[in-house]
Amino acid sequence: ATGVVAALWTLRLRADGAGMSGPHLVDFALWLVIWALVGAKLLLIIVELPRYLRDPASLFGVFRAGGVFLGGFLAAIVAAVVLLRRYKLRALPTFDVISPSLALGHAIGRIGCLMAGCCWGAACDLPWAITYTNPIAAERLGTPLHQALHPFPIYSALFNFSLYLGLAWLFKRPHAQGRVFATYLVFYGMGRFALEWTRGDAARGFVLDGFFSTSQLISLGLIAVGAGLHVWISRRHAP
Repeated sequence: ATGVVAALWTLRLRADGAGMSGPHLVDFALWLVIWALVGAKLLLIIVELPRYLRDPASLFGVFRAGGVFLGGFLAAIVAAVVLLRRYKLRALPTFDVISPSLALGHAIGRIGCLMAGCCWGAACDLPWAITYTNPIAAERLGTPLHQALHPFPIYSALFNFSLYLGLAWLFKRPHAQGRVFATYLVFYGMGRFALEWTRGDAARGFVLDGFFSTSQLISLGLIAVGAGLHVWISRRHAP
């Protein structure tokens, strides 16, 4: 919730500063948040389907869970495509102004992951490894206790906050429409793909017999789309 509020607040400030209607963009973004929550929970069910099939009653826990970020991101993109015409917004400038705030909200959300004990990392013997000790986390989420693990939520929070700073800086500079959004897709995809190697929880999902996680496969798609968008923008603005 703190991440959503921070994202919407910075979105309004950025939009107003760019001569766009901040309140109008915030209203639009609120619908994206709702769709994102649904998509995040749906992908969580998909990647953990065997567990829910074994224990259908555990589906009620989905209402409490945050879900899988990339599922929420994809659902929000679908919602945006549907709602852009209704709100009389142009796609690329809208995605540009939203992208930095998306990274900021995600960074804060990962602090929530750390507090809840979800999205834990793989075994780790590095000096900054962390251990979970709360039995409630183990009971509700299956969090491994008393084991040294990669602090994946901290990695992700730091990465997304750095991405927010970079995108906010890029937005303030002269840029072709869509450039900020394309940069987000490429850098988030690359960062998420790399960080997934430090994950240890089942919510990451597995494809190709476990060679990639679900999030890594989606990240490759984001990188491809972002790179393609960069090329298209460059050609469109070529002299």
